[in-house]
Amino acid sequence: MAISISAGSAGAAAASADEQSVVRKVAWRIMPLIMVCYLFAFFDRINISFAKFALQSDLHLSDTAYGLGAGLFSLGYVLLEVPSNMMLYKVGARRWITRIMVSWGIATALMVFVNTDWQFYLLRFIIGAMEAGFAPGVLYYLTLWFPAAHRGRITSMLFLASAFAGLFGAPTAGLVLKHMDGLMGMAGWHWLFLVGGLPCIALGGLVYGLLKDRIQDAQWLTPAEQQLLSSRIAEQNRHIGNHSLLGALKSPGFLMLGLIYFLIQIASYGLNFWAPHLIRASGATDPTVIGLLTAVPYLCGAITMVVVGRMSDASGQRSRFVAALIGLAAVGFVVAGVFDKSTVMVVLALAVMGTGVVASIPAFWALPPKLVTGAAAAGGIALINTLGQLGGIVSPVMVGRIKDLSGSTTPALYVIAALSLLCAAILMWALPAGLKHRETR
Repeated sequence: MAISISAGSAGAAAASADEQSVVRKVAWRIMPLIMVCYLFAFFDRINISFAKFALQSDLHLSDTAYGLGAGLFSLGYVLLEVPSNMMLYKVGARRWITRIMVSWGIATALMVFVNTDWQFYLLRFIIGAMEAGFAPGVLYYLTLWFPAAHRGRITSMLFLASAFAGLFGAPTAGLVLKHMDGLMGMAGWHWLFLVGGLPCIALGGLVYGLLKDRIQDAQWLTPAEQQLLSSRIAEQNRHIGNHSLLGALKSPGFLMLGLIYFLIQIASYGLNFWAPHLIRASGATDPTVIGLLTAVPYLCGAITMVVVGRMSDASGQRSRFVAALIGLAAVGFVVAGVFDKSTVMVVLALAVMGTGVVASIPAFWALPPKLVTGAAAAGGIALINTLGQLGGIVSPVMVGRIKDLSGSTTPALYVIAALSLLCAAILMWALPAGLKHRETR
């Protein structure tokens, strides 16, 4: 009996080592390009926040109007999210992600022609519509290539790109605004959108040429490696009963995931759109300094998401990590509100926010594949992301309106903190058992 157990253990260890090797090979092949594409998606969020003051000055926008324009991006995103991802499922990720990259790159670059408030509103809506489906499409694409036990780390790698967008994009935005303003007769914020948009067109061409839709199409994998990966993913998907979008909607906890992501996105947009404003309001004035300080929360989030990705893969208890992180973010929002006139304390508060908010998003996206697969995964992930993106509409408008009414962003920070705590409570005590069960290798 001891010999049998030893042989079985050795076989399992060998199989696990083989799987790790193949997953590593796939990750090195497809993740760098996907991460660069995702990085440029988040450059837009960074750029619109840094363009805020110049936009408001040139277009005569109030904080509420700026928040409306920022929110209209999410409205365009929301309206086309599910149709876009269902089209991706139909025509293949390679073709559809190429279309997304090219069209949203062109739309972003067209921001240089904005002269009026209605043009700003219209183009932000179009940019959101063109980008719709990108994030959930990529998340769905990863479920086709990586077994569940590896998705915490892989998703963290993906969202590491969003942290790098803040880490490098914020200082770059500050430098562009300071040193390129007036170059070739264009405002600095015009250059921001050109730098963020034009490279996306070239990236679309790389996606079309380099990505493959299915494991079976990957000629850089041996037949044995293709079989190992395909069989492992198929084995895990057999335990997921919902293979249609309607079936996914009926799954216990599915719409609750949408609510959770909605609350996370309220916090995320609160950080992304208002961090430069908070730093400026605390006393910093130099655009380069503001850019460097704005990078702090993204650096903290990047480090945390890598650590949490590994820890959540090891424990298999995803929901607890998300709850802890979004709860930590709530602390950061409160501290930012209490010490809003101290640059040091605001930056420390933003570091705590970034640790919680930035790292909670990839940790969250390991939860939906517990409920859906196939077409349900394509449409379901998009629907959850759509519900979440409603937070991107609510958050900027809410913060802008509260600031216009009260003269301060502090009350809005407390509201976001309270909603973050509600999110943590739902994760800890309201999720159905199917979303709480521990994953095993």
